[in-house]
Amino acid sequence: MTGITLVKTARSAEIAARVEAFVRNVVVPYERDPRRDAHGPTDELVAELRAKAREAGVLTPHILPDGSHLTQLETAAVLKRAGLSPLGPVAVNVAAPDEGNMYLLGAIGTPPQKDRFLAPLVAGKARSAFFMTEPAADNGAGSDPSMLQTTAIRDGDDWVINGRKAFITGADGASVGIVMARTGLPDAVKSTMFLFDLPNPAVRIERVLDTIDSSMPGGHSIVRIDGLRVPAGQVLGEVDEGFRYAQVRLSPARLSHCMRWHGAATRAQEIAVSYACRRKAFGKLLIDHEGVGFMLADNQIDLQQADLMIDWCAAVLDSGSLGTLESSMAKSAVSEALFRVADRCVQVMGGTGVSGDTVVEQIFRELRAFRIYDGPTEVHKWSIAKRIKRAHMDAEQGDRS
Repeated sequence: MTGITLVKTARSAEIAARVEAFVRNVVVPYERDPRRDAHGPTDELVAELRAKAREAGVLTPHILPDGSHLTQLETAAVLKRAGLSPLGPVAVNVAAPDEGNMYLLGAIGTPPQKDRFLAPLVAGKARSAFFMTEPAADNGAGSDPSMLQTTAIRDGDDWVINGRKAFITGADGASVGIVMARTGLPDAVKSTMFLFDLPNPAVRIERVLDTIDSSMPGGHSIVRIDGLRVPAGQVLGEVDEGFRYAQVRLSPARLSHCMRWHGAATRAQEIAVSYACRRKAFGKLLIDHEGVGFMLADNQIDLQQADLMIDWCAAVLDSGSLGTLESSMAKSAVSEALFRVADRCVQVMGGTGVSGDTVVEQIFRELRAFRIYDGPTEVHKWSIAKRIKRAHMDAEQGDRS
């Protein structure tokens, strides 16, 4: 897409500066706080951090007091700073999946739905979960939402939902749920989104998965939904339009991941540079050895390119486009670049890099997972390739006609 103008604002610069100061000065010391399990920080730690963010005036900084949302380009400036610590997005309430769910509810929720489900999320008093992905063992939906197996059947004024979901981030401890289920049965494969309260006896966590990442409260769960009854007033958007609404959420959510993890990779680079400028080997500082200095130079290049890619895609979304192609390009390029950065940081720091003595080891793990979450790189490239083929075929058809 051409003709995109990048417009950053004074308000976003000011908010971003306050968020960065809070993360560096208040949040970073909590990185060694023991209140965490194998899956992420405990709700007690989250509540304490959010109380401090609220006091500092940086809680949910991308949503303004009047309820309006920063532009995507402005949001990028803020979320990059929030990501300087793995705890930063959780602390200031811009973490996944809540940030994406707030965006979706703000875009298509009714006023009563916003009062009941969105307001507690914006206030940082509740967590949410987005129930879309399904277990591979059930031949359910993953990167291909058309494989959706979970069903929603009308029963009077209600809908009854049944199915299993997988890798549901934050389901353990969430208060707000958004579930995507098949509707239009039996004739068509359509989907609808539904809002519901948690906990609910019809929604049972089978297990919380052990995964490589450890920054998200509640971890990632396998969930069984058995007879979940949802009133018609809790349909999110229109019936049978779930696939369309998923695109409303997914493009900005992909990009938000890029924003947050850009901050994390930037922090890893800072730590690796500091280490290389202090540690000596073979008579000189590590950074003066080309093998090390060039890795750090490559990191700086990757970070700059990723930064520009994020801002370009944000501007596309701000233009009013769904940005499906552009967000796939950004997600693929940025996740791979940031993982290279983290990998080189570990390599530069040697034994220290693979230890828990710094946060670099965790950032490396988180960025490895990021190459899969919100669509693996290969799926995004496949989607881009389909667009390339379609454009070529259309051009050839036009030449013949």
